[in-house]
Order: sequence, then C-alpha cells, then structure tokens
Amino acid sequence: MIVDAHCHVIVPEITARSVPGDWRPVLGTGDGRPSVRFRGRSLTSVLGEFSDTGIMLDAAASTGVSHLLLSPWISLVPVDAAPGEARLVCQVQNDALARLVAGQPGRLSAVGALPVQDPGLAARELPSLLAAGLRGVEIPSSVGGRYLGDDFFLPFWEAAEATGALVFIHPTTRGLGIPALDDYYLWNSVGNPLETAITAAQLAMAGVLERFPRLRVLLAHGGGALPVVRGRLRRAYRLRPEAAARITGGPDASLRRFYYDTVTHDADLLAGLVRYAGPGQVLLGSDRPFDMGTDDPVGEVRGLGLGPEAGLILGGNAARLLGLAGD
Repeated sequence: MIVDAHCHVIVPEITARSVPGDWRPVLGTGDGRPSVRFRGRSLTSVLGEFSDTGIMLDAAASTGVSHLLLSPWISLVPVDAAPGEARLVCQVQNDALARLVAGQPGRLSAVGALPVQDPGLAARELPSLLAAGLRGVEIPSSVGGRYLGDDFFLPFWEAAEATGALVFIHPTTRGLGIPALDDYYLWNSVGNPLETAITAAQLAMAGVLERFPRLRVLLAHGGGALPVVRGRLRRAYRLRPEAAARITGGPDASLRRFYYDTVTHDADLLAGLVRYAGPGQVLLGSDRPFDMGTDDPVGEVRGLGLGPEAGLILGGNAARLLGLAGD
C-alpha cells in the first residue's frame, strides 16, 4: 500500500444551498481544467480534479499511489465563522467524507474539520468525528490571530491525545498578512512554510508536545521552514531562560515528535528531513490538486535511495497512524 497523506478534496455536498452562501464554493471547468470560485475570487492554483474521488484515485494510481488520505481544502475549514455556522459547515463535510471512506475503505481515508475557534466545542465533537470513520482532523496553522501553541487551544490538544486522532496542520495561505508577500507568489512559496514554522515552533517551545506525549501531529510541506530554524531554537533554549521556561528536554525532542510530509520540492531538503526526524516520522504527500504540489511523490522518495526504509515513508507510517493494516 502506497499512501498519499496530503490530498485535498472539495466534497460536492458543500455546494448545496443548505450550506451558508459564504461557504459554498462554485465548481466548474475553465481552460480545460477544473475551476473553483470562492468568496469572490477564482483559484488559479488548481491543476487537477478537486471533487470527483474516482478521477482523483485514477490520477494517483498513475503515479503509483494506491490510497489517499483526503483532507478538506483548508479555506473550507470555517475557523472565521460563528460557532453554529461553523458546526454546520464542518458537519456537511465530515458526513460526506465519512460516506466516501465507507464506499472505498481500501482506497480512501479522511481527516475532517472541527470549529477549533472554540477549542472546548472542538474537543467535545472530536470523538463523534472519529466514530463516524474519519481518522483525525485538519486544522489551520493560525486561528483568529492565535497560533496553535497558545494555551487557548489546550482543551483541543487534550482531546486529540485522549482520542488518538491524527491532527494535520496546514497553513491558511493568508495567515501572515505581510504586504511584501503579496507579489511574485511569495504568499504561497514563502508565506505558507513560514506560517507552519511559527505554529510548530510555538507548539514545541510552549511544551505542548511534552505535556501531551501521545499527540500525533502531521505538518504539511515537510514542516515548512521549521527544519531551517531548529538550530536557532536549540541555541535559544540553551541561552535564554524564556525559551526554556516550558520545556525540559530541549526543542529537538519535540521537533522529532512531529510527523512531516514529503512536499519539499528539494531532494537534499527531503533527505535531510529523513535523517533528522527519522524515516518513521515522514509520510508521502502530494498536495494535490494544487500547482505547488508534486507530480511524482513516489519517485521523489525512491530517488533518495533509502532502501527498505523507503517503505515506511511510502505507506508503512501512514498505515500505522491511520489503522490501515487490516484494510
């Protein structure tokens, strides 16, 4: 089994009129490829199928992938909605994802959405999400200006550990709000990895992973810029009392607890990530259907020459985390 652990989907049910208008994307085709309009703007970054999982599975199979871990398009995780509206938008997607998984149990798994702007509510609803057949939840790197290591989110993290849910952290795509990133596609190529690095570093240095040692957290895009700053985090921990105030084992222990996908677009970076975190902490990912995804995720892993350890990255780690061994 070869598992793509980073593959987005817009379920058709989210386009129904029962969904509040602000949360209904418009799906179509243009220039011979799928198109998406949402909140007054057209996505120009979509290169492949975003809704029909049969087409998505066939496209993945052509690259050697046999199982997809679906996650919502991060813009449809409604963290800026009122709680009642957010619950509805999440439930529509979670129900649809559960039906997809039930229909293709050997080929599809999914993580859902929760209203994490209300961490207590998200914590209460997480067990039901898992009971419906989903394997965990996707959450954005920042919520209402707060990053995920903030104590505000502790009720959610407590529930995530208690339930064994996989938590997939994905950048919001617009979370930093820095004008210099508006041009040259820097909001994506630079802003996304920076946002992931900020939230992951805060989680580590705030002691969240030490406090909840059984948390299972997957970072998109190879952890973004997090691997680049690990030395600085290490030095700050040694020299600055505020950097060591809430962790006892140093930042590396927490950074090696994260799981990372393979979407780095650089063989040397990916090889270094595997050496640092260990092959048991890295999962294959494509980031389909976006232009900043990768066309040949399996080939990129095999090109590292890892030998038998490549099997962990290609599917063994995902099968363990998602409970797929018996599927």
